Amino acid sequence: MIRVEHLVKRYGDFTALDDVSFELKEGEVVGLLGPNGAGKTTLLRLLVSFLKPDEGKVEIDGMDTRKAILEQKIKSKIGYLPEQAPLYEDMLVEEYLEFIGRMQGIGEGEIGDRVDAVIDKCALAEKRNAEINTLSKGYRQRVGIAQALIHNPRIVILDEPTTGLDPKQRIEIRDLIREIGKDRTVILSSHILSEVQSTCSRVIIINRGQIVADGTPEDLERSARGNAKILVEISEERLPLLDRLKGLEGVLEATMTEKKIIIEVGKDIEVRSEVARLVVQSDAGLLSLAREETSLEDIFINLTNQGNE
Repeated sequence: MIRVEHLVKRYGDFTALDDVSFELKEGEVVGLLGPNGAGKTTLLRLLVSFLKPDEGKVEIDGMDTRKAILEQKIKSKIGYLPEQAPLYEDMLVEEYLEFIGRMQGIGEGEIGDRVDAVIDKCALAEKRNAEINTLSKGYRQRVGIAQALIHNPRIVILDEPTTGLDPKQRIEIRDLIREIGKDRTVILSSHILSEVQSTCSRVIIINRGQIVADGTPEDLERSARGNAKILVEISEERLPLLDRLKGLEGVLEATMTEKKIIIEVGKDIEVRSEVARLVVQSDAGLLSLAREETSLEDIFINLTNQGNE
C-alpha cells in the first residue's frame, strides 16, 4: 500500500532524511519511533505530500506523490493528525467536523452520516455541541483524530497523538488507535516506548534521519538479544559464593555489591536452578532471583545513542 524508496530530504545543509526505504502493507499498525529531531515528522509530511523529496519517492497505492496531477487523489486516501491538531476553537465539535468533511469533498447526502460515524467512533457524543475551546486536551485530540477519519481514509497518520495528555487520556487515545487499526493502515509517530509497544504490531526506529531497525517488537528483541543477566538478592554476603558462581558452565561474569549479585550469562544459557542451589548451600539467604532479558527499551537506547556520543 505504501512504498518508500531511497527517500532524502534536506533543509539547506542539514539532511533530515537520508536514504530511507520501507514498505507498509494494508492493515498494518506501525509505530515510527525515535528521539526528538530524528526525522519522524519530516517523513510523515512527505508521506502526506505536504513536502516533496529531494531524492527518492513515495508511492501510495502505486501512485507517485511527486506527480501533482495525482495529489488530490492521494490525499483522499490519507487521514492526517499533525502534532498540533488543526482545530478552529470557536466552532462547535459537530460544526467543525462537518466543515472538514465538506473540505474533503463529502456531499450533502453523506455528510451527516459521516459526522455521526466519527463522533461515535471517537466517543464524542456528549461533546458534539460543545465549543472546541472548552474541551480538555484529551477531547481535543479525539476531535483531531475524528477530523482525520471524516472522509473514511484507508491510511491514518498520527504524529505524536498523546503528547501533553495525562496518563488516563493516553490510555483512552491508545485504545482508540487500536480500534481504528482494526480496519485500516495506521502510522503512529512517537518517542514514547510504551505507547508504541502497546499499540503497534510493527516498529520502525529512526535516528538521525536513517532507519536503524524495522520489525515486530518481538522480532527486534529476539534479534538484539545478546547476553542475559541474572539478578540475585541475598541476606548475607558470602565471598566464596562468588567464585563458585563464576565456575558454573555458561557464566561469563559475576559481581557482588551490597548483597546483590549480578551474573552475566551467554545467549540462551539457563543456570537459575544451579545458581539457586549454590546460594542455598552457601547459607547466604536467597531473597530473590530473576533473569533480565534485552527489552525494546534497551534496543531503542542502544540504537539511538549510536553516533551521538
